[in-house]
Amino acid sequence: MNAPKLGRLLLVPTPLDFGIHGAGESPDLQDHLPLGVIRQAAALDHWVVENAKTARAFLKRVDAIVPLATPLQALTIRELPRQAKGTKNATLPDLDGLLAPATAGHDIGLVSEAGLPAVADPGAALVQAAHRLGIAVVALPGASSLLLALAASGLNGQSFAFVGYLPIEEQARAARIRELEAASRRVAQAQLVIETPYRNATLLGALLDHLQPATRLAVSNGLGAPTGWSRSDTVAAWRRQPQAMANDVPAVFAFQAD
Repeated sequence: MNAPKLGRLLLVPTPLDFGIHGAGESPDLQDHLPLGVIRQAAALDHWVVENAKTARAFLKRVDAIVPLATPLQALTIRELPRQAKGTKNATLPDLDGLLAPATAGHDIGLVSEAGLPAVADPGAALVQAAHRLGIAVVALPGASSLLLALAASGLNGQSFAFVGYLPIEEQARAARIRELEAASRRVAQAQLVIETPYRNATLLGALLDHLQPATRLAVSNGLGAPTGWSRSDTVAAWRRQPQAMANDVPAVFAFQAD
């Protein structure tokens, strides 16, 4: 007897305005996503998500353009288990169980809170598990805040590193900033970092305190929202003309030393 044909894991992007206070809802999801992506999302019955509440809000926006094949209340929506803070490379439990519909022949959608799933996102572990089980992984087109911020920065788009979060402790954070700046200078490479929104101002202050005056610093704040902005300038210019940052809006920081 032949084994059942496996389903696929579809990496479905979501709009970058998710979770931004005051951003409102786009009247048309096609302002953010291609119609082909919306159609594929509408056809799925099984979902693995970072947050069920925001995933349902996303699917309501999908349904307004392309009716869902299965009513929202009848969809299978399961959340990714959360990795404990402060742990690295921890094994997340029951990822194979989350992929059970695909092993039974059904496609599964994976969504993040905003942007591309599995990039700076816990969904990467599920993608690894899918590859291990022989499940085809299909990444659908959509915006990534990291790449949009890099494009808007004017920094080196041919050599860059996303290094995630910096240490919270002040001395360790300062040392890491100087280490990354030295690496940037050595290989002419842009360095991208992120922070929990309520620490945005603290991180910006640390970057201005510890980067050299000639280093270029770029900040993209609230990408995808009507109030979003991007600024790229030398650290010296940032110090002369500071810019306030909201404590509830996601941001991407990038810098490159001469």
